[in-house]
Amino acid sequence: MKKLLSAVALLLSVATPALANPPATFAEAKVVAKQKIYLDQASSAMGELYCGCKWTWVGKSGGRIDPASCGLQARKQQTRADRTEWEHIVPAWTLGHQRQCWKNGGREHCADDDPVFRAMEADLFNLYPAVGEVNGDRSNFNYGMASGVGQQYGQCKTRVDFNQRAAEPRDEVKGLVARTTFYMFDRYGLNMSRQQQQLLMAWDKQYPVTAWERERDRRIAGIMGHANPFVSGERRWTAGYKTVGDGVVSSLADKPTKAAPQPTLAKVSVTGAIIGNQNSHLYHLPSGCPGYNQVSAKNQVSFESESQAQAAGYRKAGNCR
Repeated sequence: MKKLLSAVALLLSVATPALANPPATFAEAKVVAKQKIYLDQASSAMGELYCGCKWTWVGKSGGRIDPASCGLQARKQQTRADRTEWEHIVPAWTLGHQRQCWKNGGREHCADDDPVFRAMEADLFNLYPAVGEVNGDRSNFNYGMASGVGQQYGQCKTRVDFNQRAAEPRDEVKGLVARTTFYMFDRYGLNMSRQQQQLLMAWDKQYPVTAWERERDRRIAGIMGHANPFVSGERRWTAGYKTVGDGVVSSLADKPTKAAPQPTLAKVSVTGAIIGNQNSHLYHLPSGCPGYNQVSAKNQVSFESESQAQAAGYRKAGNCR
């Protein structure tokens, strides 16, 4: 009987999203990622993200790289090459630059005033331990091909093209970074260039989901309350893919300033919400309006109803059916 009750409890713990407890901040996410996702990965064959190095955990969420385990050599910054750092697979810069808060005061302002940015910054699917120097060299570059660049970090296969502002990760993680990028852009309604989409779709196809990627997804889903649908196969990124935006649950009302008062954003779920465009003063419905997912994040204003949008001086887009 006790075994049966234990099995039921375990089933409920896995199946009930309400029990999930996602980290609220980036600082918290790093600790949770170490303890719940990567604690046993420091000495695994997979290693850290970019070079496959093994490492030793230090402190709450830091690590010291074992360079002999991966043939790592520092390019310029030995101190950063000796340690792990937490890489945002989709850089925080990329996340923030599609939010109004970044334009109002950069990353710090976003972290303070924008709950959507805080959710993106702390999203465990987007975090992975990486060699600090490679993480720093990658900076906010998109992933791309660096075919004209030789090896820069000893035997490490990741290469950074500083002239083209592109980073090409080792083959072993190309599929993982592609599907993580799809997840982040889809969940938070971000805009991706056609060139970037084409490259990542190719990597997604060429490097299918691995056993570790599935296990990583399972561990993160237990904390976040949802899986990455591009890993599970529930969704597939194709040319012209329309993002869902199911992670953009609310927006803080912008704080008005004397110089440039901002319109108030409705605190409602984007799913089912009406989106207005501050430039055109047109609004789009979640169904029947082709432009619903095409309004840039910086120009979006949400309304609870058409009457509320109309009262604010907006009119329905002409291509709505």
